[in-house]
Amino acid sequence: MFEKAGGNLPRTAIQLSVMEVRRQPSEGDDGRGPKFLVHAPEELLRGRLRRLGEGIGRVVFASEHWVVKRDRSPSEMIALVLLWRAARRLERILPARFRFRFFTKPSTTLRILRVLTQLVVPALPRGVWYATHIREVWLTHYKREVRGKRLAGRHLTGTHLVPERIAFPPVRVAVGGWPGWLVVSEAIERVEATLEQRLTELSNAGRFDELELWLDRFLEMRLAGWQRGVFSVDAHLKNFGVTGDRVVIIDAGGLTDRWKDIEQRMDIEEATEEPHVRLGLGPLLASRPDIADRFNAQWKATVNLDEVRRHWPEASD
Repeated sequence: MFEKAGGNLPRTAIQLSVMEVRRQPSEGDDGRGPKFLVHAPEELLRGRLRRLGEGIGRVVFASEHWVVKRDRSPSEMIALVLLWRAARRLERILPARFRFRFFTKPSTTLRILRVLTQLVVPALPRGVWYATHIREVWLTHYKREVRGKRLAGRHLTGTHLVPERIAFPPVRVAVGGWPGWLVVSEAIERVEATLEQRLTELSNAGRFDELELWLDRFLEMRLAGWQRGVFSVDAHLKNFGVTGDRVVIIDAGGLTDRWKDIEQRMDIEEATEEPHVRLGLGPLLASRPDIADRFNAQWKATVNLDEVRRHWPEASD
């Protein structure tokens, strides 16, 4: 529904003009974690960071090489859940072009609606909460966000599956739009593009051999995640980024290590006849049904319960 963080930058070496401090490993994270720096990267303090994207749980701002995030308040998240539910109902009556532009592209109009909805949230009667299941949707999303961040920190930090993460003493940075500034103590390497953006660019340019290569890398990245004991139940292309020749996870909210969640997801996968359509690749591969067929066959052969179990670390079973 909402645009994820991503950019269209060429790959460049990240230069840090600050001293690194050795991190003391904390219990349970095997010594992996963000690099701790004495000072924040200078580029975060120069000028105003650009608003790069937003999701239900956060708003993302970026400098040339780094991304910082503002977590949304519970009332903001609930307001967005309400708007999302309204959007699903309006899908039946709105023209497709208007629906796409209004609900998939962050806009001033959408942000105004979110603020107005947020003002109404405290006045909602308890009956509305339970009749519309708003509270359940919000709690589910919140719990997934917390669990996903915990799993990413425990299993993926310091690996090739996620962007580099750094930590530093709290600093105040200027950002575009509201609230105008943030206090941050952590930043994440900015990816060149989301996987969806990269595949769209390659399709528009007719570079289908490269597009198919990135689809192969996407599947390889999923296997590598399973080998580390994490599974994404929300494998939308916007949740993954491209950096160099790697596909990386940029939104950990869908990560789980619970077999109940994985089995439920696999029930959906088994019932899906054309995975490329569900992933949003239908329009991109409309002129290349051969690639769509190969990808669907490879997805079905890879994303199934037997393969997940085969790649899952034995100690986690």
